[in-house]
Amino acid sequence: MWDTWLQNSTLPALEQSAAFAQKRHMVLAGNIANRDVPGYKTRDLDVDAFQDALHEAVTKPPVSSFGSQHTSLQPDAIERARDVSNQILYHDGSDVSYEQQVTQLSKNQSMHDMSIALMRSQLQTLQVAIRESVNV
Repeated sequence: MWDTWLQNSTLPALEQSAAFAQKRHMVLAGNIANRDVPGYKTRDLDVDAFQDALHEAVTKPPVSSFGSQHTSLQPDAIERARDVSNQILYHDGSDVSYEQQVTQLSKNQSMHDMSIALMRSQLQTLQVAIRESVNV
C-alpha cells in the first residue's frame, strides 16, 4: 500500500531531480577547478534534455501488473556531459568564465535544495498519515 502511494507521488521525480543536480554540481565544480588549465573547455549537463526526459517520465502512464512500477530516467539524460561552445575563448584557449560558472552553480544548488525541501515535505505528510492511522 505505501509502496503504491510513494510511486504515485512526486517523490520519484524529485529524487531524479536531486540526483541530476548533484551530478551537475560535480561537473560545474570541475569547470571552476580547471579554469586555469590552458585549453580546458567548459562542460555541462544538458538541463533541457533532463527536463524533457523528466516531463515524459512523469506524464506517461505507469506500466504495472500489481501497482505502479518505478519510472527511471534514461541514464544518458543524466550522465551525458556536453561542451558549452558559446563561451568566449581566452588567450590560453580555455573558455571558463568564473562568474558564469558560479552563477550556474548557484542556480543548480537552488534546484537541488528545492527538490530536497519538497521531498522532505512529502515525507512529513506520510509521517502524519502513519501517525493518524496508528491512532485510529
